[in-house]
Amino acid sequence: MDIQDYYKDVYVKKRMLEFLGGKKLDEVSAFFITQCDTPWLELGSSFTTPGGLEELLSTGLDVSRSLWDQHSLIAHLDLEYVNFDFPAEPYLDQFRSFSLQSASENAIQKILLEYGIAPLHVLSGRGHHFIWCLSRKCAAFGKLSSIGRVPPHLELCYAEPHWPVQRNINRDLGAAYSGLGLLMEYLAYRVRDRATPQTSVPVELTAIEVPPQQRGREMVSIDISEYGDQLHTRVVRIPYSVYLKPWRKGGILTEEIKDKIPLMASVPLFEMGIEEGVERMRDLSKAAELAQRASIQIPDQSEQMLDLIEDYQKSDVAQFHDWYYSLEHHTTENWEFTYDLIPKNMIPPCARHILKNPNDLLLKPACILLVVRIFLALGWHPRHVAGLIRSKFERDYGWGSEWYFYDAATRADFYTRIFSGLIKTNRDDLKFFDCQSVEGSGYCFRSGQRCSLENYRKSLSERVKNERLASRPFNGLFLPEEYF
Repeated sequence: MDIQDYYKDVYVKKRMLEFLGGKKLDEVSAFFITQCDTPWLELGSSFTTPGGLEELLSTGLDVSRSLWDQHSLIAHLDLEYVNFDFPAEPYLDQFRSFSLQSASENAIQKILLEYGIAPLHVLSGRGHHFIWCLSRKCAAFGKLSSIGRVPPHLELCYAEPHWPVQRNINRDLGAAYSGLGLLMEYLAYRVRDRATPQTSVPVELTAIEVPPQQRGREMVSIDISEYGDQLHTRVVRIPYSVYLKPWRKGGILTEEIKDKIPLMASVPLFEMGIEEGVERMRDLSKAAELAQRASIQIPDQSEQMLDLIEDYQKSDVAQFHDWYYSLEHHTTENWEFTYDLIPKNMIPPCARHILKNPNDLLLKPACILLVVRIFLALGWHPRHVAGLIRSKFERDYGWGSEWYFYDAATRADFYTRIFSGLIKTNRDDLKFFDCQSVEGSGYCFRSGQRCSLENYRKSLSERVKNERLASRPFNGLFLPEEYF
């Protein structure tokens, strides 16, 4: 079955409408749809109302829907295998890549089950998607709205009309989406806690280049990165859509590899195991047959979310979030007297090079993680580390229109927060915080200079141990006397 015939299947179309939130195109609750994996330069202009679904399908495209919804707040947790050296690896050895994710998948399932949360479970080319929603009228929505952190400039952004529907995002919805991001961060921490001891490759929050493992720089990503951007900019792939990521990402596939990868469609994992799910995913006719009986309506878990929110509010992660937001970024007019006065001799060459060349190094989570660790080791508060990163995002380093579409402050806060939170709550063992690991990850820029990260690692370890993060000495290493 080719893509055109597949998309003509009446059940495939019916299921897609379910995921869009209705039975007819003019009744669905999704605000917009778009082609998957669109470059950010084209992303906003590629958004179209759900009425454009037939046109996208007729051209054989893979399709996503907006997380922004008229009636619900949509929760989405993405789990995937990533290989930075051999990007085609998950498509060529799909069973191995899913096997490496099994501990994380089980952890997600078990934790959600503890709260009675039954998500829609979808397989795609590199991993799993867990999707559920809660009503914008329920008690859980109100609680998330009360814990969300939306700064004034983002409130103004949400108050503006957004393409393609020319609607704004009300204050409660923007705050609830922010609160959901904090909650998903807590959930991702717990998944990582359970999965890491049982997984042979690193399990990280978002896709981080790690040192070489058995097959190159491979890892399992618990990807919650959508919560690092505004609600109206993020999308989720529609199940039963074809999966064209390998062909959309330039430089991944040679002609030889293209011939080895079958056409795929993301499918719900419905009354079947992973092996059968992968088999159906890699055969469009079997995916179409599954559409006859497997719904992809996003399940409402409003009531079930209350206990998860309560546990978050009592957790060390929530305490960290309160501490993180106890300070504000320095204002733009003060950058020259604050973030610009970094003592260059205190920063190792790797971090110095990243800050000097932020485009595109500071768009890479691994580089942000390195900068966060270095500056926490020097006594900075993590909110000011985020402020420093924001100051790079908001200056002219050839970003083009990126920070007109996305929000620099939100992105800087998100990555700094998740990485410093792992450190503050004693979840980051600093395993790869050394020169050999940084070099293996591809981010050593010393160019013959003498350099060592050992004292930074020791300082950060001692700060955490002695609860001295963001305390004196500032711009210096905190080490007991025996280290000198």
